[in-house]
Amino acid sequence: MLHYRIIIIITALLWEPLLSMAQQDEAGSFSIFAAQQEKVFVSLYEKRDVKSYTSLLDTWLHRYNELPDTARKQYTRYLANAHYNLSCTYALLHRTEPALDHLAQSIRAGYGNYSHIMQDADLASIRGIPRFKTLVQPLRATSDYLYILQRGKGYNGQDNRPLPAFTYQAANDSNLVALRKGFKLDSIAGQGNDASKVLNVLHWVHELIPHDGNHENPAVKNALNMISVCRKEGRGLNCRGLATVLNECYLAMGFASRLVTCLPKDSLGTDSDCHVINMVYVPSLKKWIWADPTQDAYVMNEKGELLGIQEVRERLIRNQPLILNPTANWNHQSSTTKEYYLYNYMAKNLYILQCPVNSAYNMETPEAGKTIQYIQLNPLDYFKQKPDVTTSTRKSGTTYQYYNTNNPAAFWQLP
Repeated sequence: MLHYRIIIIITALLWEPLLSMAQQDEAGSFSIFAAQQEKVFVSLYEKRDVKSYTSLLDTWLHRYNELPDTARKQYTRYLANAHYNLSCTYALLHRTEPALDHLAQSIRAGYGNYSHIMQDADLASIRGIPRFKTLVQPLRATSDYLYILQRGKGYNGQDNRPLPAFTYQAANDSNLVALRKGFKLDSIAGQGNDASKVLNVLHWVHELIPHDGNHENPAVKNALNMISVCRKEGRGLNCRGLATVLNECYLAMGFASRLVTCLPKDSLGTDSDCHVINMVYVPSLKKWIWADPTQDAYVMNEKGELLGIQEVRERLIRNQPLILNPTANWNHQSSTTKEYYLYNYMAKNLYILQCPVNSAYNMETPEAGKTIQYIQLNPLDYFKQKPDVTTSTRKSGTTYQYYNTNNPAAFWQLP
């Protein structure tokens, strides 16, 4: 019996990795299948062919349900989109009940774009039906970004929790001097006033390095190294890398500047997306202004006056006019529209704001023994206010400290 039990155990140990490999192969095969079938779903939606669409969806679901639970979670987006497009198809054919049934299944699978559902012309025939409103209303608290931002307008100016002071590296730092001279930033900035210099440097960084949100930035995170790596490898940087380069260029030119991570509320824990831009102080205006190198974007009021991040946030909440520079774009491949950029994407990501305390050259490159501090401004209705300070040390030996505050004056203090 002992010999028999050993054989069973050894067989099980051999079978377990083989089973895991088979599951991985199955998931990989399904990934290709799902991507291909998504195109077919769209084609059938465009043809209003519900019979073929439903048959294909049955086949799709059969394969989907055979996946292990862990793999299945990776493909819920395809499931949600398949049901959503079928809902649209039925709605366009004025078949109300199946349209609502598939909208419900889409939402259960994770479709949560409230604004799109409320504006999608395909769903116009069912939007006034009580069941539609019942299905969609719960999504407002998690995906109606202007609504969420408006509910997050409250702060506490009396919050006196201790915070470290924001600092800005002087332009005579040797690395900043090398950056300024090496790239002839004075020539790039031009001979105009300080606001025009700030915008000229913004445009230059946008033209110098393309945005690439699909890859990590180089390990050494300073402007000189990242520009060099991008040129050598023919690559771009993500939004944080671009904002880091722009931040150091501003510091090199003697402008106080901060890296600003703009974060969503994300009450469901499903939105890992954020956006990183810059706030730069313009002395002649006596204020911070918005500068986004990813989109080559800055923002103005109805008078054409440059606005800062806090002003844009307040104007979104109050539904006051905003003007986006008409030259804003993504990698010269698409124009950046005010409606999407400000009223959707940035409305989502302006809920929480976070800045490094010490704005300096090479500030976010991990190093053993280094401490990097951040201050995070939270609205009062944010569900995670504590602890006041979070400290962690990562494998690199770098220690990260995050300070929470509800006090906007402490966060937006002038340099």
